Amino acid sequence: MNTPSFWKTDLTSIESAWQSAEKAAEKRILCRSAGGRPVYMLAYGEKKSRGTANYSSALGAHDKGCYVPRAQKPAVILIGAVHGQETEGVAALMELISLLETGCDLHGQRDDALLALVRQLRLVIVPVANPDGRARVQPDAMVGCSFDDLRYWGQGTWKDGSLCGWPACKRIHPIAGHTDFLGGYYNDDGINLMHDNFFHPMAAETQAILDLCEQECADLVIHLHGGGNCPGNFIPTHYVTLECCRFIEELGRRCNAAGMREGMPYVFPAEHTLPQGENPPSFNLVSACHHVCGGVSLCYESNEGLTDADDGLPGFDHDRILRMHRILFAESLALVQGK
Repeated sequence: MNTPSFWKTDLTSIESAWQSAEKAAEKRILCRSAGGRPVYMLAYGEKKSRGTANYSSALGAHDKGCYVPRAQKPAVILIGAVHGQETEGVAALMELISLLETGCDLHGQRDDALLALVRQLRLVIVPVANPDGRARVQPDAMVGCSFDDLRYWGQGTWKDGSLCGWPACKRIHPIAGHTDFLGGYYNDDGINLMHDNFFHPMAAETQAILDLCEQECADLVIHLHGGGNCPGNFIPTHYVTLECCRFIEELGRRCNAAGMREGMPYVFPAEHTLPQGENPPSFNLVSACHHVCGGVSLCYESNEGLTDADDGLPGFDHDRILRMHRILFAESLALVQGK
């Protein structure tokens, strides 16, 4: 399906943007994926100085300053495509990289207010965390696709050709060897990075993300996902502090207030409950990122523009999807600075 010229989500475009970036304070390859593909990182702004202890030990000392000395500019990490078919965040990050490098996004438009916010902090961008999954997915966007298309490209098919679907795809992990088509959820070893085993040796991509959060002493980590035809959706982060939950709630309120002025709602968790029951929420990559750096770690799910989503909600077009990400970025960078 044809996508607009400003919607850049293929790996060749990612590599080109990384190679040509001249204003980044730092750019490097975080790791090689299971399939040998590079995971690129770009950073803008001065890196924080580290303290004498890791985050856990600093809390044990009752002094977070042992991990990261105070009075430093915030560090924010934006992560795209942990699941390879969820390209909405990738397109938004490519717009942002263009803005940072050229002064204009891929629409050719300026956003001086957002650039002013970026200049006050350290911004780290990982356009595609799972390049194996992204390489496996042929569409550049899910806009205009069916719900079954999403399931095919996302979770893949079982050996009998039936769609794996969600959440049944998570019943086997790693899933490699159990599928006919390995969907974009997984790296080439069949590992869904969101549900890696964080207390054993992990996939290189997972370890690289956690190492990045720890090394950057991140104050805020945003994982950019897709969620069918949901409104802009802030997923609750489990097994984190109450302060993190309240930050996510406030960010959701701010985004919703800004979005509703343009007819674009966001939904967010407004009640904070402890995990409980026989099947409590999983401790996933979003939760794990918090525990290595102490920063707020959150999952934002974008509308994916489907023609027939199972939730019956309308699909957004490319421009509206990107506009909602732009609101998210602006409100996030303002809130983490206390503005």
